[in-house]
Amino acid sequence: MKTRRLGTDGPTVSAIGLGCMGMSDFYGPREEGRSLATLEHALDVGVNFWDTADMYGLGANERLLGKVLAARRDEVVLATKFGVVRNEAGDFIGLDGSPDYVRRACEASLRRLGTDRIDLYYQHRMDPDTPIEDTVGAMARLVEEGKVRHLGLCELSADELRRAAGVHSIAALQYEYSLWTREVEGEVLDACRELGIGLVAYSPMGRGFLTGKIKSRSELSPDDWRLENPRFSEENFARNLRLVEAVESLARNKGCTPAQLALAWLLARGEDVVPIPGTRRVERLDENAAAVEVRLSPEELGRIDAAFPPDAAAGERY
Repeated sequence: MKTRRLGTDGPTVSAIGLGCMGMSDFYGPREEGRSLATLEHALDVGVNFWDTADMYGLGANERLLGKVLAARRDEVVLATKFGVVRNEAGDFIGLDGSPDYVRRACEASLRRLGTDRIDLYYQHRMDPDTPIEDTVGAMARLVEEGKVRHLGLCELSADELRRAAGVHSIAALQYEYSLWTREVEGEVLDACRELGIGLVAYSPMGRGFLTGKIKSRSELSPDDWRLENPRFSEENFARNLRLVEAVESLARNKGCTPAQLALAWLLARGEDVVPIPGTRRVERLDENAAAVEVRLSPEELGRIDAAFPPDAAAGERY
């Protein structure tokens, strides 16, 4: 596995990370045994950059990772998030970036993860009622205390990112980024590069759509949240499937899978981009990890952009 550095002073991580959300929430029933095997295998093949959040499974995802961290903590570059608040029933009830909440959330995550430090701590979404400077200031105090090594933020504007970086160095901005979601390109990505901030691309395969493995809505579990996502709606599914078929054709010509093509396209956007595809299966993790070996020429990148231009996807991303 190749590595990349997040930010000017951030951690060095595997060039392909592992998004862990789907192991505990949103994508159908949990399969703890399979997920634990995938986490162990990830470390065996060098996929050491793991991404979770306190709200995934109401803390269940952090506890799941903690079972592997107990024996292999030093092998993992561990990222988690705070700020999206859910009640005990799982309903979303708001955003909280207040300094007191930042500390309480961090200490709760450390307990669930069974560790004394978080390598990359993100604010999951900006709290409109708390200035970003106050939130980042509270996060910076966690760095001073040794509970957090590096700071990250998610889905901010270029101006918000600059304001945050004025308080403390930011290692990474996490943003949805894939062939069918390219809003980060332009001002936000330019600001990241101006400030020396790495870009962590979540949902790099369009929530699984770009893999070519989802051919109809009926293949999704009844409790899979994608059934409520606009891009997976009855109205938009067929239109988006035609785009994926173009990706499949390009992948066949390249001798790789559609998932590998989608990840290789992201890796080619810059050495400061690190995708974090999610999976709970060992075979899919191996497929994703192998994308680091796929080299795309300028001509091939041009053909991909022509087949899947910006804003081509039907439907909003949320």
